[in-house]
Amino acid sequence: MCGRFTLNQSAEALAQFFHVEPVLDLAADFNIAPTQMVATVLQNPEGEKREFQQLHWGLIPSWAKDAGMGAKLINARAETVAEKPSFRSAFKHRRCLVLADGFYEWQRQQGKKQPFYFRLEDGQPFGFAGLWEKWRSPANEEIISCTILTTAANELLQPIHDRMPVILEPKDYDLWLDSQVQTPQTLQQLLRPYPAPAMISYPVSTLVNNSRHNSPECIIPLSEEKTPTNQLN
Repeated sequence: MCGRFTLNQSAEALAQFFHVEPVLDLAADFNIAPTQMVATVLQNPEGEKREFQQLHWGLIPSWAKDAGMGAKLINARAETVAEKPSFRSAFKHRRCLVLADGFYEWQRQQGKKQPFYFRLEDGQPFGFAGLWEKWRSPANEEIISCTILTTAANELLQPIHDRMPVILEPKDYDLWLDSQVQTPQTLQQLLRPYPAPAMISYPVSTLVNNSRHNSPECIIPLSEEKTPTNQLN
């Protein structure tokens, strides 16, 4: 699963990388947790242009009786997303990029959960494959929410966890965002593990275990003298 991630990029960098304007000047976030607002990119079906939006993390299906259901739907499995009632409509019509530059996974070690930080080797931001949905409460309050798709772990993640978030290649952004593309087989081809050689990981402080801790300390390697490396090398 993907339960925490980071986004520490300037608005200018995000606008340039994802080809979208304007982007809000976001504060650096080193510990993004479920139910928080997250930065996303959607495609306007009318103008065919990319749009930046902040969405509630935890997808609330349009038919849900209350917003609390979203806390259980922070992730969607790529293998079954086209079939699950909570996700199948959004998978066809409402896909997005959830913006990030790293994420955390935990490994059980001697009865404790040790967090590891994963990011791209070149330090660039990236887009998780996401879905979005509109929900309206009985009091007529509208919430636009999203979920992050997950797939089988690549070789770098396998020792830590058997799942990983789907990180899309920039060349696939247009296809993923195009609401006119609705064939599951076409979309499923994009939902593959990201190449392990292009990523690095290292253990970090358990500070990140508490979502109230949100500082650069969350992504500092446990051993300062240890340079982050791809563990496959």
